[in-house]
Amino acid sequence: MSDFDIAAVNERIATESKFVDELISEIGKVVVGQRYMVERLLIGLLGEGHVLLEGVPGLAKTLTVSSLAKAIGTGFQRIQFTPDLLPADLLGTLVYNQKEGDFFIKKGPIFSNIILADEINRSPAKVQSALLESMQERQVTIGESTFPLEEPFLVLATQNPIEQEGTYPLPEAQVDRFMLKIKVSYPSRAEELEIMRRNAGTGERVDVKPVVRPQQILSARKVINELYVDERVEQYMVDLVMASREPEKYKLDGLSGLIQYGASPRATINLNLASRAHAFLRHRAYVTPEDVRSIAMDVLRHRVAITYEAEAEEIDSENIVQQVLDTVEVP
Repeated sequence: MSDFDIAAVNERIATESKFVDELISEIGKVVVGQRYMVERLLIGLLGEGHVLLEGVPGLAKTLTVSSLAKAIGTGFQRIQFTPDLLPADLLGTLVYNQKEGDFFIKKGPIFSNIILADEINRSPAKVQSALLESMQERQVTIGESTFPLEEPFLVLATQNPIEQEGTYPLPEAQVDRFMLKIKVSYPSRAEELEIMRRNAGTGERVDVKPVVRPQQILSARKVINELYVDERVEQYMVDLVMASREPEKYKLDGLSGLIQYGASPRATINLNLASRAHAFLRHRAYVTPEDVRSIAMDVLRHRVAITYEAEAEEIDSENIVQQVLDTVEVP
């Protein structure tokens, strides 16, 4: 890539990424802390990938997602997944009109821009599959009619890691369709104090205002594709994924009996897209190995399946991904 190209892309990135800080600041008016979660949601939005959030109740997952939708002025639907939910409740259905004597299509809540699938593991496989098909194909078929979903379209699904009784865990093949799986942690002591003061006090409730247009998000996605990724950085991404499949080739012999199967090709694609989006959030026109390392755990943690031996030794997929990151040579 010539210096001229880099200079031109740098200029475009500086212009196109101006909205990022304003957007994060606007969400910060109602969400205390949780910078990591907000950034990962933006990476999903900019990288055209869906996000799976895992965390105990009360960590502002729903508030953050609804605030993001308000800040970019797009449609938002929250769907509470329950054991009695049907695919038609999600996608819509054909309804008979007695007066006209024919059927008409009543669209479901999936026809929005940002979808919060709350506690996705509470519903049976049929409902999960209906949602995940919409995520993959970005279209919905009702009867004989197929409708494309309006962009930007982003599914943010939540899982509660504590209560696993009466849940339907997502199969690995379906989890693989999420670009990122992020673990939402507790706030710090200072943030906890701020949360208490804001919510238990008598102060005015602040509302999020639209500071970005959906068109700016779509425009930013095009610019992200122009970011420069050095071949050595591309090779590093591939090495990380290959090391999860063939650990012995990367001096990780100790992992051979712990990995049932490694990350899929979707991991490589999403590692590239997410790293580009991460660089964009930092207003950079090029991707560094640090961008890759920052996002690697979120891209890989749900794509590496462990063996019974690993479970017996209390080793989870995050331990394995961390060993891969610590061992594979950084360019």
